[in-house]
Amino acid sequence: MNAPLRRVGVVVMILFGLLFANLNWIQAYKADEYRNSDYNGRVQVAEYKRKRGNIEAGGTAFAVSKETGGRLRFLRTYPGKDKYAHVLGYKPVNIGDTGIERSENDFLAGTSDQLIANRVKDMFTGEETGGGNVLLTLSKRAQDVAYNQLRGNEVGAKRGAAIAVDPRTGAVQSLVSMPSFDPNPLASHDRSAASAAYNELKDDPQRPLANRALAETLPPGSTFKVVVAAAALENGITKETMIPAGSLYTPPTSGSPIKNAAPSICPESQVTLKEAVQESCNTGFAKLGVRLGADKIKEKARQFGFEQEDLTVGQLGKGGHQVAASRTGTISDSNGNPDPAALAQSSIGQRDVRMTPLEGALIAAAVANDGKQMRPYLVKQLLAPDRTTSYYSAQPRELRQPVSSPVAADLREMMQSVVTGGTGRKAAIDGYTVGGKTGTAQSGPNDPDHGWFIGFALDRNGTPVSAVCVMLENAGKGGSTEAARIGGQIMKAAIADGGGR
Repeated sequence: MNAPLRRVGVVVMILFGLLFANLNWIQAYKADEYRNSDYNGRVQVAEYKRKRGNIEAGGTAFAVSKETGGRLRFLRTYPGKDKYAHVLGYKPVNIGDTGIERSENDFLAGTSDQLIANRVKDMFTGEETGGGNVLLTLSKRAQDVAYNQLRGNEVGAKRGAAIAVDPRTGAVQSLVSMPSFDPNPLASHDRSAASAAYNELKDDPQRPLANRALAETLPPGSTFKVVVAAAALENGITKETMIPAGSLYTPPTSGSPIKNAAPSICPESQVTLKEAVQESCNTGFAKLGVRLGADKIKEKARQFGFEQEDLTVGQLGKGGHQVAASRTGTISDSNGNPDPAALAQSSIGQRDVRMTPLEGALIAAAVANDGKQMRPYLVKQLLAPDRTTSYYSAQPRELRQPVSSPVAADLREMMQSVVTGGTGRKAAIDGYTVGGKTGTAQSGPNDPDHGWFIGFALDRNGTPVSAVCVMLENAGKGGSTEAARIGGQIMKAAIADGGGR
C-alpha cells in the first residue's frame, strides 16, 4: 500500500474511532438528558398524556389542565392570569418552565417517586392517573389586594413589588411583581405563538418576566435604618440615648453633605434614637453609623439575612424560587480602606446597599416575632391526585435570630412610633398595632426616587399576624407614603383572610 493510501486509511480509522467514542458518550452519559429534553417530541406527547395536577391557594385553583382532544392531550391554563404569574411561573411546550411549575414539576406531572403507587396501579387498570396537587400558602384576599393596589398606586409608579409573610411561620401570604404578564400564551400548544409571546415579554424594557419581589435588589433607603438601630441597641445605645443629629452632616472624607428630607426633620443638635427612627433622621443615622463602624453594620445586616446566596422560596429548604442576595457593599474607598463617607451613606441605605423586597419583609417579620426570623416558604402541602393522601406538609423552621427578644421589643416600639406619629401613618389598621419604616432611596441623578415600606401588624394580644414590604420603583415624591398605605392594605387583607392559613 502506497503512502497516500496509508494516510487516508489512518484518517478514516481516526474518524471512525471518534464516531465510536461519541456514540458511547451519548449512550452512557447523555441518554437521559436527550430522553428528557423539553425538545424531545415523544417525551412531550407522553408528558401531556397525563393530566397535570392543580396549583391551588385558599381552595381556588390557579393552574389547571384542560383536555384538548389533540396530539398533546392536556393544555395548561392559568385562570388567575397576571395576578399569580410570578408565583406560579408557567409550563410551556417548547421553552423552559419556571416558578412553582418548575420546582414541583415531578409531583405535578405524576412522575415523582412519591406517586409510584399510582403509576403501578395504572399498569393494571390501563388508566392514566393525573399528577399530584400543590397547595400554596397564599392568602387569596391579600394577593388580590397587593396586585390591585400596586397596579392602581396613586403616584403612577410602573414597576414595583409587594410581599407579605406570616412572622410566626414564614408562610408567604402574598407575592406580586409589577408589571406582570399573562402566562396563558406561553403555555399555548402553538409553538410559534408561544415563542412569539415569550420573545415579546423578554424584549419588553419594563421586564415583566422579572420577579422583583425575590430577584430584584435596589437601594432600600431609610428602611435600612432598622438594621443600624439594631446594631446600636446591641452596642450600648438605648432607644432613649441622645445621638448627634442636625440639619447637615459632612463626613470627614467627603465634601458632599448629608441632609434630611425636610428642614423640620431633626434640626436639633441631638435627638433620641427613638426620635431618629420616628422622624427618619438622615444626619443622625449617618453619624451613628460612623460611630458604630462598618464591621458592626455589615455584621448586623448579615445576621438579618444580607449576603445569603442560597435562599429559595418553595418547599421549606428545598427548591423553589431562587432569591437574590441582598448586599451592603464594601463600605470602603477604592483602595479598600475605611471610608467614613461611604459608611455614612450606607447607614441611610444608600451607596452600594441593595435589598430585595423579601429581605425587607423578613427584617420586619423578625422584629415582630421577638427577634426570630422564620424561613420563608410558599408550598404548604402536596396532595395525591385523589386528594386523600398528603405527601408533604410544611413544618415551619427558624432561619436565624438576628436580634434578642429585648432588642426586638425596642425596635417594635420605635417602628410603632413611625406609624402612630411619623412617616408611616397610612399603614395603620384599626384594632391592630402596626409598626413600620418608610424609605426613600435615590436611584440616579436624573431618575425619580424609589419608595419603600417595611412593616408588621400585631393583634390585640401582641401576636404577630403579618409582615410586609412594598417597593415602588422610581415612584418619586410621595412614593414611600404610598408604599406604606399599600402595605397596610395588604396586611389588613391577610388578617381578614386568616393569613392564608
